[in-house]
Amino acid sequence: MNTTRGFTGRPRAARPGLPPGQYDAGDDWPVLSAEVTPDIAPADWTFAVGGLVAEPRAWDLAGARGLPASAYAGDIHCVTGWSKFGVRFGGASLDAFLDAAGPLPSATHAVARSHTGYTANLPLADLTGGRAWIVWEYDGRPLAPEHGGPARLVVPHLYFWKSVKWIASLDLLDHDEPGFWERNGYHARGNPWREQRYSGD
Repeated sequence: MNTTRGFTGRPRAARPGLPPGQYDAGDDWPVLSAEVTPDIAPADWTFAVGGLVAEPRAWDLAGARGLPASAYAGDIHCVTGWSKFGVRFGGASLDAFLDAAGPLPSATHAVARSHTGYTANLPLADLTGGRAWIVWEYDGRPLAPEHGGPARLVVPHLYFWKSVKWIASLDLLDHDEPGFWERNGYHARGNPWREQRYSGD
């Protein structure tokens, strides 16, 4: 991925539920990453919630699996132009992790960080109310490393660069703090229905 304007992707095909400027990837799931896929054993994966919370918390995969199970079944949309329909992710709602940590009233935004160091910024409102998940399964099987396994963040109503692969932590803040792609010209929020691809869109 890069910040070059003018990529065209594949020919666009009209389909209900397809955001503007997107094409249906069908059975394909393109692999796009800002870094090399890390080698993280499931036993070594951890996820922490910190920053403006009442009690910073951390989980390993076994602990995360102990939270109430929750799944996302729907569609995902990449800023490079592809959309994938009918995906099925299994894991736990991000609300369960946040409830355990207790966000403070002053928390308005978050920075999601990968085990690779990659970051993405999100308004807290986009992560709560059943709108985001930490997932470790895809289509009933363990999530593949190239797609973010052992576990990743999924925020399906935003462009998929916000759904941080190999998720390591979520830090709650009282201000917006741009992540990797946001510092390199991408939109601060990334709503596919408004084509918020680049800063200024």
